[in-house]
Amino acid sequence: MKIGFDNDKYLKMQSEYIMERIGKFGDKLYLEFGGKLFDDYHASRVLPGFQPDSKLKMLLKLADKAEVVIVISAEAIERNKKREDLGITYDEDVVRLVQEYRNCGLYVGSVVVTKYAGQAAADVFKEKLEKKKIKVYRHYVIEGYPTNISQIVSDEGYGRNDYIETSRPLVVITAPGPGSGKMATCLSQLYHENKRGIKAGYAKFETFPIWNLPLKHPVNLAYEAATADLNDVNMIDPFHLEAYGITTVNYNRDIEIFPVLNAVFEEIYGSNPYKSPTDMGVNMAGNCIVDDEACCDASKAEIIRRYYKALNKLAKGEDTANEVYKIELLMKQAKITTADRIVTTAAKERSDELSVPTAAIELEDGTVITSKTSDLLGASAALLLNALKYLAGVDDEVHLISPSAIEPIQTLKVGYLGSKNPRLHTDEVLIALAISARENENAKRAMAQLPCLRGCQVHTSVMLSEVDLNTFKKLGVDLTSEPVIKGKTK
Repeated sequence: MKIGFDNDKYLKMQSEYIMERIGKFGDKLYLEFGGKLFDDYHASRVLPGFQPDSKLKMLLKLADKAEVVIVISAEAIERNKKREDLGITYDEDVVRLVQEYRNCGLYVGSVVVTKYAGQAAADVFKEKLEKKKIKVYRHYVIEGYPTNISQIVSDEGYGRNDYIETSRPLVVITAPGPGSGKMATCLSQLYHENKRGIKAGYAKFETFPIWNLPLKHPVNLAYEAATADLNDVNMIDPFHLEAYGITTVNYNRDIEIFPVLNAVFEEIYGSNPYKSPTDMGVNMAGNCIVDDEACCDASKAEIIRRYYKALNKLAKGEDTANEVYKIELLMKQAKITTADRIVTTAAKERSDELSVPTAAIELEDGTVITSKTSDLLGASAALLLNALKYLAGVDDEVHLISPSAIEPIQTLKVGYLGSKNPRLHTDEVLIALAISARENENAKRAMAQLPCLRGCQVHTSVMLSEVDLNTFKKLGVDLTSEPVIKGKTK
């Protein structure tokens, strides 16, 4: 992988800038953390060199001053919204995040359920957390939000929300994903703190869109693709352009909410210290790109990956047609097609040639390896073995697992466990490989190459089972599949 981002420079610049912003306010600073606090795999994919836990490392430097408040939308709980990268629901992720933050040494003060309107699932979730001794607050849907400012900044608006009790000067507002209501939570707290005579400030730490990259830069387009289900749109910040005559990039929700933030600050301070949404941010990521071409290439691959994810959901019967159309438009803006991803073309061409399910992987050195479904192995399982052979320097004709060892596993699957498919899945073939590695030196060398698959690109000609999806996810590969359910046509 070509490195396009200087992570060490980023950690230094970002932490210094956040400390500078904290110093500009009085008793308390609400710092909205956009994206993932850790496990930020989107950032690591589009900015090669960015470490998924970079933001966490910065925050740990301030651990004695900070507390974390996790925000989740009642709507996300109600519809079981999932984190695509981890495959778990937002409410499951909140429970996970509470424990993860605590394990890291961060203080988690509470959880806030936003956009609450009596959802039964949200009530169940609240009870579940309270049984774990976690404080839970509710923030309500405000009529006329975000345009009716007089209603929003009133006792019937923000004033109706629960006041979040905090005890530290830096309050980090984070969430499992976008659209959770982090900014509204911050503004609601500013309103409540002012009522209590506490001077509080607000700042925003949002990695994407990157404000000092062009509007249609692939990195920013990839962010739109990642949030296509939210209908987020990157925009030129009109407030910043008017105030400074400088073109910067922000996104629609921040621009729409800025008049509300402006009204809140005017009520608290008499004036707003920020002249634009861009001013609110503390994002230094754009200053740490060291190879723009590498980041562009990675971002284009990410847009294609998001496109296939949307297509797969549509093929499963989920209503994602608008998401698909939006990403198609983004692909046109980026001047790319699915053919620009090497493994996509390789897998499709092999499938057309052999008329069986196939798979392809692009390794770190640029080598593309393909596989096909056989009587013994599915295409994904065969792909893993083929790739590991190449990485270990094992001849392609050599069996890492003896066919005689595979046959009893097939007998077990079909004869005793009721499976209709005798072929080994990826998890089964890896277990068989591990057993072979005890006495087979080639298998042992091949198994040692598994970490080298992390970050590699994979494409399959058909959609995979949950078992195979989970195995590839654990291996850390970037997987896409044609929107074809095996045995069915498009």
